[in-house]
Amino acid sequence: MLRTAVLALSLLAAGSASAGPMEHAGGLKLDVALQARAESPAGMSKVIVRTHPGRSIDPLLRALGATPGLRLPLVHAQVALLPDTALRALAASPDVLTISLDRVVHGTIGRTASATGAAWARAHFDVDGSGIGIAIIDSGVTSWHDDLGTDRVVHFADFVAGRATAYDDYGHGTHVAGIIAGSGYDSGGARRGMAPGASLVVLKALDGHGNGFASHVIAALDYAIEHRERFNIRVINLSVASGVYESFTTDPLTVAARRAVDAGIVVVTAAGNFGRSAGGEPMYGGITSPGNAPWVVTVGAGNHNDTTRRRDDTVAPFSSRGPTHIDRATKPDLVAPGVGIESLAEAGSLLFETHAASRLWGTVDTATEPYLSLSGTSMAAPVVTGTIALMLQANPDLTPNLVKAILHYTAESRPQYDHFSEGAGALNARGAVQLARELRVGPLPGTPADTTRWSRQILWGHQRITGGRLRADANAWRLGVTWGDTQAGAGEPLSWGARENEFAEEVAWDTSCRAGACDVVTWATAVGQDTARPCGGNADCAAVNWRAAATARQWRLLLALPWAVR
Repeated sequence: MLRTAVLALSLLAAGSASAGPMEHAGGLKLDVALQARAESPAGMSKVIVRTHPGRSIDPLLRALGATPGLRLPLVHAQVALLPDTALRALAASPDVLTISLDRVVHGTIGRTASATGAAWARAHFDVDGSGIGIAIIDSGVTSWHDDLGTDRVVHFADFVAGRATAYDDYGHGTHVAGIIAGSGYDSGGARRGMAPGASLVVLKALDGHGNGFASHVIAALDYAIEHRERFNIRVINLSVASGVYESFTTDPLTVAARRAVDAGIVVVTAAGNFGRSAGGEPMYGGITSPGNAPWVVTVGAGNHNDTTRRRDDTVAPFSSRGPTHIDRATKPDLVAPGVGIESLAEAGSLLFETHAASRLWGTVDTATEPYLSLSGTSMAAPVVTGTIALMLQANPDLTPNLVKAILHYTAESRPQYDHFSEGAGALNARGAVQLARELRVGPLPGTPADTTRWSRQILWGHQRITGGRLRADANAWRLGVTWGDTQAGAGEPLSWGARENEFAEEVAWDTSCRAGACDVVTWATAVGQDTARPCGGNADCAAVNWRAAATARQWRLLLALPWAVR
């Protein structure tokens, strides 16, 4: 999410701090925003209506004075413009599962490759993302930039205006594309992207101001799934975000992301830029949608402080912290560089025109500055997306869950941060690519793994799993297994890998987390303490249900957050 211009929306205020996941049944088919509009009708609402498969509600919509719109077969849904006075009548239909506001979504917006170890991995493992297709759902992409050349963008589709030729009137998608796969041509290679050999499929869902609708993003997700074999789409980058109106189990946007993951595509999304209150104080609970879903890789922003050293890296103050609103899930998954990221500029776009001080010249003669320096979790997400392309080239057999596990396991955790701030830790691209490769072909002679800084942990649901090593054949990585589940199937215990005891015998990790292999991730329990920390079984947090531990004061502070583009 790009950190410019505030658009204040009080979305969190619509929900209850103590409420659990939304139970969409009977009178609760409406999300929290639409419940408020049904109570106090004020006009028309653009909604996404999910129905039972095969049911048509067009006659009902017209009878209620609604205008049917875009169909979303990926989630069995229909977009409609509906009078607020008709919301309850529509919800009463037995053909309707849930009704959600078609939310406005926003864009969330050199040294990075070296700081994360990606440059080392490219050089030592001969990977650059070649053969891996990446779908970028954003504001589009420039029709020409030296760093993308003629073959980096292999396909473009426009869900905003229906244009056939690539364009980017906002400039956000172009910047993201360069972070992932720019060649660095205009900078002599200094501003090369993470995976310069990857193929980009750019799907425009945001307009010239960086705004769009959830329905456009869902349609783009559907398109990516439909064309995944044609372009070998293995990763989707979503540097877009919206507020959380409902549980991830019913939100059409998160459900659509689940369909992509079940199809074998890794979905990477920005965490959001709501880590600080209006007064500048650290705040928790600001993770945006679809980053609140357990099946996506949610990326917070770190700051490499203009060096390639890891010891001075920090978590950016603006980066959204967990837990997630409504579901109280542990997020983000990890953090990656997202401050002062130098990538491609599109001359004439809104970002180019409004960020004159952030424009950068390259090393070759160009008519305008070819680069911009921007900050935000929007910039951090594509750093991870590019890393995943390298991992998948090194090991094409990786499933989305195993990709996520490797990212967690190899991340570099910092003791000064809790899991709601840094997730499993800071991205370690070198370690992630190395482990991905070794799970397929074994260690490469002469390149011992530098595992001393690896977190060697996985944040699985509400548990922090430690004390073992990953196995590629563990059932937790199967397609169809939801991250955080307690079973791989009916009556089938979940396993992640192997754990070594003091006798060097391998024993399976399991869901019971015996022998201290798991900690519960919890809120601090002190009343009025506005911080979070991991709970490792200490006496002061033993037997605490972390879902209920946040104080009323903590959540009142959360509700004061401005929720929008920053």
